Amino acid sequence: MTTQLSITIVEPDPARAALIAGSLCETGGCQVRVTADAAALASELRDHSPDIVLIDIENPSRDMLEELALASGPQERPVAMFVDRSADGLSTAAIEAGVSAYVVDGLKPERLKPILDAAITRFKLFQRMRKELEETKRALEERKVIDRAKGILMKARGLNEEQAYALLRKTAMDQGKRLGDVASALVTAAELLS
Repeated sequence: MTTQLSITIVEPDPARAALIAGSLCETGGCQVRVTADAAALASELRDHSPDIVLIDIENPSRDMLEELALASGPQERPVAMFVDRSADGLSTAAIEAGVSAYVVDGLKPERLKPILDAAITRFKLFQRMRKELEETKRALEERKVIDRAKGILMKARGLNEEQAYALLRKTAMDQGKRLGDVASALVTAAELLS
């Protein structure tokens, strides 16, 4: 774990919470906060913004998993969930809700550090993949707008595709704008005029 890792533990049993917190503190370099009330998790996270959330549940239901996962902000931080028992499909539901690590057979103090390390690594991997997917979608949308702008120029000025692209590119350079922005402005203007 990294230095001064901030961890919020969701554990209703004070004795078990103390055991978990003690195990985490033994690894060093972390600040631990415990919340016994899962319903207060969202406000706890808003107020303290931990690096990771550790949830310990004896026997979760699908609704409880989704509620806890959504409250813990799985898009913002890794979430490790420890359960004693799990019905069919609950691990899939937890992962789909954004849980980074779903561990059945309870929380064992000696397994904490490697599991949290894995949850953090997995979270970072998925975060990087989400970012790449968003960038790819944005690039595809921009490519569609550029193609529409080229089509407009080809029709209006009798240019071939290469000439239309060169004109868009030159205009973007002359105006100090991105090619996608110039293409978008042209498409908008053409829509207004048609």
